[in-house]
Amino acid sequence: MGERLADKVAIVTGAGSSGPGWGNGKATAVLFAREGASVFAIDINADAVAETEEIIRSEGGTCTARQVDVTKSDQVESMVNHCIETYGSIDILHNNVGILDVGGPVESSEESWDRVVAVNLKSMFLTCKHTLPHMEKHGGAIVNISSIVGIRYLGVPYVSYSATKAAVLQLTQSVAMQYAEKNIRANTILPGLMNTPMIIEPLKNVYADGDVGRMLEIRNNQVPMKRMGNAWDVAHAALFLASDEAKYITGAQLVVDGGLTCRS
Repeated sequence: MGERLADKVAIVTGAGSSGPGWGNGKATAVLFAREGASVFAIDINADAVAETEEIIRSEGGTCTARQVDVTKSDQVESMVNHCIETYGSIDILHNNVGILDVGGPVESSEESWDRVVAVNLKSMFLTCKHTLPHMEKHGGAIVNISSIVGIRYLGVPYVSYSATKAAVLQLTQSVAMQYAEKNIRANTILPGLMNTPMIIEPLKNVYADGDVGRMLEIRNNQVPMKRMGNAWDVAHAALFLASDEAKYITGAQLVVDGGLTCRS
C-alpha cells in the first residue's frame, strides 16, 4: 500500500466495469485505495461497483460502494451527503462516467443525443454542483475524464460523444478558474484509444464487421506506439492529478494517448 493519497477521501463515479476486466473507473478506484484513500465508489450497476468494493477490501483498503444514477440531482446530492456522513469530508472527486453511441447528427436519434449528454456532461455538472460546497471548506481536487475525440476526429462518427467530451474540457477549466483561490484544483484527462470493456459493444460492428480480434488489431495499429492504452494508464494519470504532486496544476488537459494526437 502506498501513501500518495493517505488520509484523503475520494468519490469515484463509474467505479464499476461495464464488462469483464478493468475499466478506467474500476482501476482508478482500486489504485486510489492502494495509495491510502478512503474510496466512495459509485456506479449505476450495483453488482459491478460491489465487485470493485470487494477487491479494495480484500486488499486491506477502505471503500464504500453505492448504486447511483449520476444524471439525477437528488441521487447525486444524497450520495454526496452519504459520503460526508461516512468519511467526514471529500478531498477528491473523480468523474469517470461516460457512454458512447455511434452516429452523426442525422443518424443519431434525439433520445440517444439526450442520453449521452446527460450521462457524459450533466453528470459532471451535478457532481461538481453538490461536491464543491464541501470542498470549499478545505480545498480539493477534481479530475474529469474527457477524450481525445473532444479535440480530434478519429474517423468514427459519434457526434454526441465527441461534443460532450469537448464540453467537459471547458466545464473543467471554468471550475478550475472560479475556484482556484479556494485551493480547489480541476483538471481533465484525455484518453486516446483504450482497450477497456467499454469499447467492445458500441464499436465491434464499426470495425471489421464485428470481429473483435480484428477490431483490436486495427485500433492498436492506429497508435504510434502500436498498442492501445489500458485502464491502468488512465488510473495512474488520475492518481497524479489527484495527489499533492500536482498541487500547482489546475485547468490542465493531460493527454494519455500513446502519441496519437501528435499526428492526427
